[in-house]
Amino acid sequence: MTRKQRRLTIIGGSLAVLAIAAALVLNAMRDSIVFFSTPAMVAEKHIQPGKRFRLGGLVQPGSLVRGDNMAIAFEVADGSATLPVTYKGILPDLFREGQGIVAEGALDASGVFRADTVLAKHDETYMPKEVADALKKQGNWKDDYAAKAAAAAPQAAARTMEGATQ
Repeated sequence: MTRKQRRLTIIGGSLAVLAIAAALVLNAMRDSIVFFSTPAMVAEKHIQPGKRFRLGGLVQPGSLVRGDNMAIAFEVADGSATLPVTYKGILPDLFREGQGIVAEGALDASGVFRADTVLAKHDETYMPKEVADALKKQGNWKDDYAAKAAAAAPQAAARTMEGATQ
């Protein structure tokens, strides 16, 4: 084998190892790329108890129960499925029934999502296209979302300009 052939063999082998490593990393991160899973996605994926993930959806009206020592229980729904959630701690100011939230935690053996972090989404004037499409598909889309988003854009620009001039 000549020197040139050896060099090409080493380069080719290195590229093959690099490609395999990249494929393994991307495969392992496949589920982590999603910002959050909805209750319907949790049911479809059959997520194992103890595996950490983010749960997103709307707090089901009438499901909020406050307990002792800042313990809170509520249900998160996405229009087609509901998942019970428990949390112990201080909730964000914007948290309320009917509001969108993203909670981080894991399922327990009984199928209850034990959250250690709860993030309340401000309003739905802006939302990613995928979320808007999902709401339209489920029949939960409100026609005034687009009007609110259009009205909010000039106000946000004005606030930005005020902050820049001060």
